[in-house]
Amino acid sequence: MNKKLLLTALLTAALSAQLIAQTAASAFELKSVTGETHTLEKYAGKIVVLEWTNYDCPFVKKFYSIGAMQALQEKYTGKEVIWLSICSSAPGKQGNLTSEEWLQRIKNSGVKATAVLIDETGVVGKAYGASNTPHIFVIGPDGTIAYQGSVDDNRSADSATVDGARNYLAETLDALLSGTPVPVKETKAYGCSIKY
Repeated sequence: MNKKLLLTALLTAALSAQLIAQTAASAFELKSVTGETHTLEKYAGKIVVLEWTNYDCPFVKKFYSIGAMQALQEKYTGKEVIWLSICSSAPGKQGNLTSEEWLQRIKNSGVKATAVLIDETGVVGKAYGASNTPHIFVIGPDGTIAYQGSVDDNRSADSATVDGARNYLAETLDALLSGTPVPVKETKAYGCSIKY
């Protein structure tokens, strides 16, 4: 093999390795509001949704006030998708709640996520580059990030815009469940900034 071909092969391999490393989901360990430990490794081979949330954010309320997010949670956890809602609000910041407050809010809102996880230090949020609430990351069964970004394509905080919007999250989950290519792999997340 001549030097030029060898160099091309090495560069291709290096770029492929870099691409895989960029899309691999970061390992994490967080406690839920009920005190259970959840790790990404625990859900190896499953489709996992990471939903960054803050129930006091108007853009989160957009989906929760009309039951839209809960309906997605219920639909897809019923298909064995793992749904982890994560709050990275620091102590004293908007969205940070006591355990009792979390349990009451979850009950009142009818949350259907697999678990609600607390990331007060922001370590996991920063590892993923989560910037907004809501900010969605969907991890495929292969452990790579299949989609990251917004729930839908309507950047308004108005609940009336949910119906009729293109739902990237649902599209991604439907594609992964059916074994077809994910139509959109990344969008710009919109909403409130995470209160690190």
